[in-house]
Amino acid sequence: MNITIDRNNPTPVYAQICEQIRKGIFEGSLTDGFLLPSERKLAAEIGVHRNTVTRAYMELKSEGLIEARQGQGYRIRYRSIFAEMEKQGQKKKAVHWEALIEDRYENIRSAFDELYSMSYEENLIPFGGGVAAREPYPAEEIAEYFEKALKSSTYFYSPYQGDPDLRREIVKLLDGRGIRVREGNIQIFSEANQTMDFLNSLLLSPGDTVITPDMMSADVYRSIELAGGRLLTVPMDEEGMICDRLEALIEENRPKYIYVDSSFNNPTGAVLSTRRRQKLLELSYRYRLPILEEDESSDLYYDAPIPPSIRSMDTGNNVIYLYSFSLTFRPGLGISFVAADHSITERLHNMVSVRLAALDWAPQMIMLEYLRSGQYLNRLDEYRRVCRQKRDRMQAHLQRLEKRFGIKYSVPSGGVYFWVKLPEGMEAGRLLILAQKLGVTFIPGQLFDPTQKTGRDHIRLNFSYPSPGQIDRGMQMLEEAMEGMLRPAR
Repeated sequence: MNITIDRNNPTPVYAQICEQIRKGIFEGSLTDGFLLPSERKLAAEIGVHRNTVTRAYMELKSEGLIEARQGQGYRIRYRSIFAEMEKQGQKKKAVHWEALIEDRYENIRSAFDELYSMSYEENLIPFGGGVAAREPYPAEEIAEYFEKALKSSTYFYSPYQGDPDLRREIVKLLDGRGIRVREGNIQIFSEANQTMDFLNSLLLSPGDTVITPDMMSADVYRSIELAGGRLLTVPMDEEGMICDRLEALIEENRPKYIYVDSSFNNPTGAVLSTRRRQKLLELSYRYRLPILEEDESSDLYYDAPIPPSIRSMDTGNNVIYLYSFSLTFRPGLGISFVAADHSITERLHNMVSVRLAALDWAPQMIMLEYLRSGQYLNRLDEYRRVCRQKRDRMQAHLQRLEKRFGIKYSVPSGGVYFWVKLPEGMEAGRLLILAQKLGVTFIPGQLFDPTQKTGRDHIRLNFSYPSPGQIDRGMQMLEEAMEGMLRPAR
């Protein structure tokens, strides 16, 4: 055994001795039963006081790595633990993994994930997902842009805040929408869920209240709950979240922020009216209350453009703006971003450096090429045309179901979903079971209500991702499932 002491090392000498013996044990060079030199002998060999060696041996003994035997000195005992346990009749104790998991992770609701994942099984027609149309971005073109990015790049890791060239292009994109920010106000993420997770981790403490619409993506309310937040939901109508009575709620509950998906709410398709956007800003200024505005569907309007974003009307820098390209770009190439005060984005990229180390490089480079070349904006018209055709195709089937079964729905003026009210007495969960057996899936409405008390008579149908042929077949299957629900049991 060779112990060396570095007098210039600030680590105490006894700790240096412990470290080297410990390393020898775990590497296997000091095997079970190995007799260590006596305190006096080792002290003389390395030129230290005997008490220093004694302290090192006591430290190792307390860790269960060596043992002292009367008249024999100190021996390595680490490898003999199992043998001693067996000799004493002790059982190996399995780790109780469930007990180690924090309650907030134990209680994550997973029904939405299971149904969402099911949407992309080969044997099911996918009306349950929320994914962009595939047609406007050919795979060959994506491959060409990726090859170009590979050849032009000298690094393959993204900075913590996101690629600076991409952030500059996003600044230009936002400028065209009336949102004035700088490169430092942008933080890139891979997708909207990740964005919400980081923001809630940054902003919320356990017990904080968040005001939200009463119908929203399950990913949003689960992220708030996971951070320890308490949801205070507000009813909606065709103009989005009802804001007229918000002030009393704010005064009583002192929320940490208000969340709103302002354009084509998921799942209802409602667009927050200009009047209500202005009301939210008024309340934000009065109570110094942040607004988290999610706006990923704003480019998918099929009739007239929607009102300006809340962020574009914000002169007080109170709005955190969330945008994702997930509904307007090639599926699988996830890019989202936050536009916010520099104090927020600075801390977000510090969090990225700890939790992710690097952001996805390839999607950023491909997105950069599309934005820089102008092809992304050019393709939006094509995207809207493709999605409008699919919407109209699904609507034709819904008209037939309306006449036959009495379903109710409104034609969305944008976004990617139909929000359908089922006939009296028809429950979405039971309908889903029949529909999946036939080969089509959707999301029951109750999963968009954090309390899951409402929405049992609604379903959400996605029309952007399935092909026209899948829409025809899937809607025929849905009609057959509804017929099966109403058919008397034999």
